[in-house]
Amino acid sequence: MTFWAPRITYARGGFSMPADTSTYGLGEQSQQRIVSMLTAGLDKAVRLQQPMVSSHVLKVRGWHPNGTPGDVIRSLEKQYLATVSGSGAAVGASAVAPGISTPVTIALAGGEIVASLNATMLYLLAVADVHGVALTDLERRRTLLLAVLLGQTGSDAVGKVAETTGKHWAKKIVQAVPMESIKKVNQVLGRNFVTKYGTKQGVLVLGKAVPFGIGIAIGGGANFLIGRANVAAARKAFGPPPANFADA
Repeated sequence: MTFWAPRITYARGGFSMPADTSTYGLGEQSQQRIVSMLTAGLDKAVRLQQPMVSSHVLKVRGWHPNGTPGDVIRSLEKQYLATVSGSGAAVGASAVAPGISTPVTIALAGGEIVASLNATMLYLLAVADVHGVALTDLERRRTLLLAVLLGQTGSDAVGKVAETTGKHWAKKIVQAVPMESIKKVNQVLGRNFVTKYGTKQGVLVLGKAVPFGIGIAIGGGANFLIGRANVAAARKAFGPPPANFADA
C-alpha cells in the first residue's frame, strides 16, 4: 500500500491538487473527492449556528447541576471523543457488510470527514462558551478550528503571524488580534491544512476500507487518537477552566 501524500495547495475559496496523483494509493477521483469533502466540511463547520452551541452547553451543564466549568469541559471532551470514535468505527464496519465495496467505503469515509470536522467545531465552540468566549466571526472560528487540527504547527503559526505570546491563545484571537492578522493566520494555516490533515485522513480512508473487521479497529482507534490530540490542543489553546461560569 502506498500512502496518500499529494502536494495540495490552498488559496482563498478552496483547495487545489496536482493533476498527476496516480501514485498515492487512492485514485485521482477519490483523492479529489476527499479534498472537496475537506473544503465543504471546513466551510460548513465554521457556519455552525451559535444557538446550537449554547443549547449543547446547557444540555451538558444539566447533567452536572452542581458541576464546575471543569466538570462540564471534561464531559464535552468525553462526548466529543465518543462521537468521532463511533463514526470512524461505523465506516470501518461497512467494509465487512455484504455488497459494500471499497469505493463505497471510501465515499462513506469522505462523509465521515465532514461530520468529524463539524463535531470538532461544535466541541471547540462549546469549550469557548464555557470559557466565556463568544466566537461568532467566521474567520476567527476558522483560525480556531484549523489551528487545533494542526496541533503545535497551528499554535506556532498563530503565535508568529498574530504576534501573540503564551500558549493560551484562543481568547486573544477574539479580544486582541485584529482581523487583518486573523486573515494572514488563516492563509498560513490553510496552506498546511489539507497537506497534513488531508494526508492523515487519506491514509485512514485506506485503512477503514480494509475488510475482515480490521477496518473497524483502524477507524475507531485512529479517530480516537486524532480526537485526543485535538482535545490536548484545545486545552493548550484555552488554558485552565474558569473558576465559575460567566452567568453564575
